[in-house]
Amino acid sequence: MLINILLPYKEKFSKLKASSVSITVSNNLKFSKFRKKVTVFGQFVENPMFSSNFHGIKDTKFFFKSKNTHLATQMCKHLETNRNIKKIIEIHNRPYLINIIKNKIDKKHLISLFLHNDPNEMKGCKTLYQKEEILSKVNKIYCVSKYIKKQFLRGITDNSNKVSVLYNGVTRRVTSFPKKKKSVIFVGRIVKEKGVHLFVEAIDKLYNEFQDWNFSIIGSPKLGENDLDNFSKNILKKFNNIGSRTHVEGFIDQEKLHEIMKKSSIIVIPSIWKEPFGLVAAEAMSYGTAIVASKVGGLPEIIGENGLLISDVNTDKIVENLIFLMSNKHHLEDYQKKSWENFTLNSQKISNSLDNSRLRLLQK
Repeated sequence: MLINILLPYKEKFSKLKASSVSITVSNNLKFSKFRKKVTVFGQFVENPMFSSNFHGIKDTKFFFKSKNTHLATQMCKHLETNRNIKKIIEIHNRPYLINIIKNKIDKKHLISLFLHNDPNEMKGCKTLYQKEEILSKVNKIYCVSKYIKKQFLRGITDNSNKVSVLYNGVTRRVTSFPKKKKSVIFVGRIVKEKGVHLFVEAIDKLYNEFQDWNFSIIGSPKLGENDLDNFSKNILKKFNNIGSRTHVEGFIDQEKLHEIMKKSSIIVIPSIWKEPFGLVAAEAMSYGTAIVASKVGGLPEIIGENGLLISDVNTDKIVENLIFLMSNKHHLEDYQKKSWENFTLNSQKISNSLDNSRLRLLQK
């Protein structure tokens, strides 16, 4: 058996610029018992993670050709080698590529689709007909949360046994509860749907009341880059103008991010859009960071009762929850303890679940 993973073109399988899909694939690969049999296909990067497993594909010279289609086509050409070995092809977040790949590979090979976002907003997966067609052509569909599974299965009654929840795994990088500083952070893209403007407004309201606390925004409008658009420029200007204890980090690599998260007391995840999973929430729990988050999408599944969840999030509700934690040491330590002790989504466990699922596919 060989396993071939296809990343979306926008993903950079690099430590310095990795975003959620690449991070998840990397975490699964790290602990997989099939690691030597896995090839990850994606856009060419100079210093890929797991370089012995990565096959970087350079851009097509034909500007009119879809970059994702180009990746899929080049992967299929590569699959022509070792023809007699049964292969699993794992497509991440690009359901419209299924038909292209299905028409180019041997029928004995298996296809799995990984959904990291709402399928109802994805090309090739928006209608009931398209979803039923996908189910007829793939062997397995993995959803990053029950919320995403529910979104995919809306209106579908047959073949639902093909669809499973596989949460994203996170590697806990510390063995004991880390020492915390009085800091509150926002981690994510600097875009309206992430609710970063609500975070800035909330900090502005409580800043003067908490003189010994620091506040940080970590992220940029576009993952992997620090170019700012008008929205992010205005937001960050407002944040910097609040006072000397506000800090903007921009997009940083995973090592630096985890160092900051490890020391932070509280993380705010004020998303307006329905988060499919909430990787930042799982990472925060791995470091025992107290969580204040919107009660949307997959976030309640990840956080449960281990953080403060806000329905219909707004500035005043964020302020209220932050004051609850920041003004009472016992409340803060209680939610940090819940976060730390109830972290379950470790990468090794999730990777083992995926490997077992792969074996079951081969045995059918």
